[in-house]
Amino acid sequence: MKIAIYAFDGVPMFHLAVPQMVFEEVKRQGHKWSTELFSDGVKSLRTAEGYQLGGISGPEAAIGADVVVVPSWFDDNRTAGGDLQALLVEAHRSGATIMGLCLGALAVADTGLLDHRSAVTHWKSVNDLAGRRPAVHIDASVLYIDHGDVITSAGTASGIDACLHLVRKNLGAAATNAVSRALVVAPHREGGQAQYIERPLRPPQTDDPISRVIEWALNNLSEPLSIEQLASRAHMSRRTFIRDFQASTGTTPASWVRSRRLDESRRLLEETTLPIDQVASASGFTSTVTMRQNFATAFATTPTDYRRRFEALLPSE
Repeated sequence: MKIAIYAFDGVPMFHLAVPQMVFEEVKRQGHKWSTELFSDGVKSLRTAEGYQLGGISGPEAAIGADVVVVPSWFDDNRTAGGDLQALLVEAHRSGATIMGLCLGALAVADTGLLDHRSAVTHWKSVNDLAGRRPAVHIDASVLYIDHGDVITSAGTASGIDACLHLVRKNLGAAATNAVSRALVVAPHREGGQAQYIERPLRPPQTDDPISRVIEWALNNLSEPLSIEQLASRAHMSRRTFIRDFQASTGTTPASWVRSRRLDESRRLLEETTLPIDQVASASGFTSTVTMRQNFATAFATTPTDYRRRFEALLPSE
């Protein structure tokens, strides 16, 4: 997997480092992934923090890339230059996945690749994106959006989520977990989680009832896990539990349980030879049909095709 990352004068160091950090760790885990920084032609540039970067490749680095990343954008939110727009469009036409992380979504939107599709960027710049590209459907509430060929993410750390999502999409849960453990970050946050929450998240605490319920639920996914059951374990009323759970996780109990069941079903499909009906039961779905329906809605494929894909992919990596 060849990944070309666009760098520009004044790029924030953190944003530039995010895709390199994630994808280079994939390489260190033994997969054939590589990253290369490229710019509009300059061989060196200065980051927003004042660091001088040298050895930057030219636009030719994007030729033949599997993924082209715009990791951030200029502070003035300027329109992307014609050369960069043409490069992104040509890379997309050649089959590359285009990623616009944080404000990088603005540059990707300028190409027209997101017209009549949903996109996300940092919440402070959604009005700018709406004004410059009215044909883009903006969802300001989520962490990232993947259309298969184009991925956009929200502010700062959401870029890590989007990059880990790409790893999982290509290499599966086991590889993503190995990368996230090495980086000491969460292996998977749903793209649909809120990009910001008005009330602060709870710090993880062993005496926190929500944390205890989450830990118990993760170890008991084959249980029904109704809201009433979870609230009872937390010794809370149903209403209080839903409110506190959403404040802690950014999502509802039902959505969280469904996502964890889907995570477990993917893991079992990737790592075991259990029949589909046993995967459904072990993941907590009430029937194979229910799992298939949820799986198709979430991943646009069937459990059988998903397993077949990873059986073909993983041994060759």
